Amino acid sequence: MDVFIIGISGGVGGLLARNLRARGDHVHGLVRREQQRADLASRGAIAHLGDLARMTVRELATAFGTVGTVVYSAGSNGGGKEVTDAIDNRGVVKAIEAARLAGIPRFALVSVLPEAGRGQGMSEEEEYYFAVKKEADIALTRSGLNWLILRPSMLTDGPGTGQVSLGPAESHDEISREDVAATLAELLHEPRIGRQILELNTGSTPLREAVQANIR
Repeated sequence: MDVFIIGISGGVGGLLARNLRARGDHVHGLVRREQQRADLASRGAIAHLGDLARMTVRELATAFGTVGTVVYSAGSNGGGKEVTDAIDNRGVVKAIEAARLAGIPRFALVSVLPEAGRGQGMSEEEEYYFAVKKEADIALTRSGLNWLILRPSMLTDGPGTGQVSLGPAESHDEISREDVAATLAELLHEPRIGRQILELNTGSTPLREAVQANIR
């Protein structure tokens, strides 16, 4: 496969790139600094310099080139409203428009479980973050693309177990970024999964089996 990752320098995006490269896929990504591009090149990925917030739709479409899939894994993690809006809202919409302009059929979005953080006295900024993530989900489902939305539970940096719980509705707990990236890589390699919202949590099912169980 030929995949472009927005958020390739982040936790899930970086692990996804490594996973896809191990499968023999061609991986591209968007970075803001030359050093990041050099680091990715040393790991076999092709990085394009650009600031998502400042790029036009056409510039982003040009960066996408002729890849077959765009993955959007960038996120503000509930920071200030301005940053959240730029990355989790307008950034997603811009990437969707760029994918359509470039004729890229498949678009995968790493979102968030709606239940995450509920009942924990969230700040106004955190509430805004969840509202914006939902708006981005809606925009993608109405885009006409062959979309996939993956909503992982709370992310951790612990080692992956290779066992998950994956389906249209899952409980909110926590899951390692390694397991999220591995599950997403498996989903991307399953062409029969599309136009689906899947929630992901730690579980007891081998992730390949969990993905196969969600083929419609």
